[in-house]
Amino acid sequence: MPYTPPKELKKFLRPYPTAVRELALQLRQIVLEELGPCHENIYDAYNAVAVGYGPTDRMKDGICHVAVYGRHVNLGFNHGTALPDPRGILLGTGKRIRHITIQSPADLARPEIRAFLRAARKHAGPLPQTSKSQVISVVKAVYSVRRRPR
Repeated sequence: MPYTPPKELKKFLRPYPTAVRELALQLRQIVLEELGPCHENIYDAYNAVAVGYGPTDRMKDGICHVAVYGRHVNLGFNHGTALPDPRGILLGTGKRIRHITIQSPADLARPEIRAFLRAARKHAGPLPQTSKSQVISVVKAVYSVRRRPR
């Protein structure tokens, strides 16, 4: 089922190269197929457009996030250190968050993407009991100063 991106998200992605915009929106589709129904919290932040996904609109309840940069997109897992990763695919050195870098459409086809999303969803516990197609999208923050690709 296609999930139409909100107009604000498309506007925030406009400064990025077409290939990066497409990766971000395709990754968004995969995330929503695995996590929907859920809340989608959009941040037009300083050095990236970030979109968080979880059972509520609170950041602390987030399951994963998509961060859009000038040359790639990251799929981050808010409790990535708790996810099984015997092959060491998840990147990062922090106390909780781990991510996968997406640089091409071929990266989106990796089965690990959906496997980690399913594991993260299971780790998070129950999500809202609403229609499978329901995604509640909210722009949470727009930073006045940004560093974006030109």
